[in-house]
Amino acid sequence: MKYCPNSKKIDLSDLENDSVVMFQKKTYHLWTVLWCYVIPPLIPWYFWNEDIWLSFIVMGVMRQAVIVHFSLLGNSVAHKYGNRPFDKGWHNFHHVFPWDYRSAEVGNYKYNFTTGFIELMNKIGWAYDLKAVSADVVSKRALRTGDGTWKGYDMKNQEGEVWGWGDGDMNKEEVELVCTFNKIK
Repeated sequence: MKYCPNSKKIDLSDLENDSVVMFQKKTYHLWTVLWCYVIPPLIPWYFWNEDIWLSFIVMGVMRQAVIVHFSLLGNSVAHKYGNRPFDKGWHNFHHVFPWDYRSAEVGNYKYNFTTGFIELMNKIGWAYDLKAVSADVVSKRALRTGDGTWKGYDMKNQEGEVWGWGDGDMNKEEVELVCTFNKIK
């Protein structure tokens, strides 16, 4: 468990024993440079005889800057307009329920491309053990610890804090309310 600063709390032995995960960890920087700054500029240079330095600026640097900015914009928009306070320390759904693969308030996922991609990977068997918080658990958390601004499911307040998947704070009832898709035995 040498890779985790909180190794006394989180067992990462399954990841440390996975050769694919450890290969990716060891070679991450090489692959990042290759796929972000080397290969994209080589494509227009090789196939269309474009200037290599202009290709590097446009396909490497500018492309990466645009991707990072749009990713951060998505996070900023989610925090500004998707704010559903559950309590003073948890200002958004994906912070209260980080184990929910949808990372958004229960409802319409029509424009959530990340959720759609994960569901596609689930359908072809490349993603599994997807966990989704039920409306009942969301309601219980909001009513128990919320600041009163949450407008959602009308259910009685019950005990049971939810945080990381499988930790001691989840009671048996809440674990049973979680939907798991494509579960591996």
